[in-house]
Amino acid sequence: MAQNIYDIANELERSIRQLPEYKAAEASKAAIEENKEAKDILEKYVAFQREVQQQLQSGQMPGSDLQQTLQDFNQKIQANSLLTDYFTKQQQLSVYIADLEKIIFKPLNELL
Repeated sequence: MAQNIYDIANELERSIRQLPEYKAAEASKAAIEENKEAKDILEKYVAFQREVQQQLQSGQMPGSDLQQTLQDFNQKIQANSLLTDYFTKQQQLSVYIADLEKIIFKPLNELL
């Protein structure tokens, strides 16, 4: 049974990649990779998110400039149609992921 569950997980991974929402997000990401400005903003935004997450995980409170930096990123993202499209596509895909997460964690939650 243990091997079977991994087979199922791998099939789920392949199925996610076949979703129209995944393919749309993938195409949107490819368009960003072709646009220097959008790619630069996205890379900096992801690095910023990781930095904030690391600070929180280590018990540090992010600095007061966090809110301003976040606003700056939001303005840059909203001004770039490639990025707004990408984040919209990501959001659409995340609905599936959230539903799958509920299904996968249901047995564990029943043990609590």
